[in-house]
Amino acid sequence: MRILVNRSLVYVSRMLCARTATTHATTAAAQSEQKWDLYAGVLVERLPIVTKTLEPIEAKFKEMLNQIELEKSLKSNHELRKETEKQQLELLKAGKIDLDSEALKQTAQDLEDAYNEELSRFKPAPRITEADKTNDIRSLDRKLEETLVLLVEQKLGTKSHYLLPQGLHKKGESMRQTAERTLKECCGDTLQVTFYGNAPVGFYKYKYPPSVRNDGAVGAKVFFFRSVLKDSGKNIGTDKVKYQWLSQDELQKQLHQSYYQNVSQFLL
Repeated sequence: MRILVNRSLVYVSRMLCARTATTHATTAAAQSEQKWDLYAGVLVERLPIVTKTLEPIEAKFKEMLNQIELEKSLKSNHELRKETEKQQLELLKAGKIDLDSEALKQTAQDLEDAYNEELSRFKPAPRITEADKTNDIRSLDRKLEETLVLLVEQKLGTKSHYLLPQGLHKKGESMRQTAERTLKECCGDTLQVTFYGNAPVGFYKYKYPPSVRNDGAVGAKVFFFRSVLKDSGKNIGTDKVKYQWLSQDELQKQLHQSYYQNVSQFLL
């Protein structure tokens, strides 16, 4: 009797496994038959223009290293020349030596005074610019210590969103060529960038609302390519496109959460 029960359990278990496998195979086949539009997206970065402001502990550590280097360093040629000239001047005043007036025409101290005067006239450029004060998110002359990322306004379905520039892949193009064409169509010829490579650095997919699935595609698969701005002085040269240059903190507030989570994985 036990043998019959065990055989019945084995049979039922095998039948359930077979049905599950069939269900999974059917689902996988249905998903493989779905049509997806391929897009290339472009991450355009404006790298930091100035070094980051040191934190208090970093400034203190830097000061300590400078002091150690000063204590262990040898005297420079300028310092040795200054000491030599000082000794010669004392001997000259005592009448023990006679030097040509040309020898002391421009001393090391004269050079040092000229350098200090030139340094006093030097005024470093401000780290906080006018674009920071007005919060002009279209300007490249802001947040000089941080990396800025380009977003452009694009229409998805019936709504417009700020996204990384993206364009539909055309037959015969590589995905890198699609990315280059997309950036040119979105931003014009003024914006000059350097692409890091031919391989995408990120991926994101989303499904279309049922009302806009006209050609049968269920959604879009976006492959992102990284690029860096060549000249931070050259911005987008057209007013036809709405765009923003945002820091990573600002991106998190602007982008949809699921989209940002994918993009943040390949942000430096």
